[in-house]
Amino acid sequence: MGYRLSKIYTRTGDDGSTGLADGTRIAKSAMRIEAMGTVDELNCQLALLIEHLSEEDDLRPALQRIQHHLFDLGGEFAIPGSKVISEKHITWLEQTLDGWNEELPPLKNFILPGGSVPAAHCHLARAICRRAERVVVALSHEDSINSLAREYLNRLSDLLFVAARQLGRRDGAREVLWEQGA
Repeated sequence: MGYRLSKIYTRTGDDGSTGLADGTRIAKSAMRIEAMGTVDELNCQLALLIEHLSEEDDLRPALQRIQHHLFDLGGEFAIPGSKVISEKHITWLEQTLDGWNEELPPLKNFILPGGSVPAAHCHLARAICRRAERVVVALSHEDSINSLAREYLNRLSDLLFVAARQLGRRDGAREVLWEQGA
């Protein structure tokens, strides 16, 4: 491993700026930093979800793989012009999503977040993913980014919805159906 952080605080950010991986300094309030932070938040929420799953849970390996993808995506935002997320990432998400969705009955109602603790954590991850997607869209309006990053987050939020449905139906739990006007 080449570069290691031996000192955690540098004081260089005390002025409200932060450094990108290419050495560029930008405001901590910049949309690029917001994108990096929201993707990191999503990754943390996935970690919390994973910790609520058993070691044998069949969703666990895919969710852990997604964590690596999200770290790569954060790296893309940290190095303007870099491209790590590719069509193969999106294809893998779609294939995984399709496999998980095949096992579920068709939706006839909207569902509310919940059903079990893991399902609720997964729904929160989905909501954070949607926010990350909105931030990345805003970033793309002000700076050039890999358009596949947007597509990846869009597909990922769909996958997280299906994963939440899977989790909400396990072990005697149930999906919580929305009752209009309740």
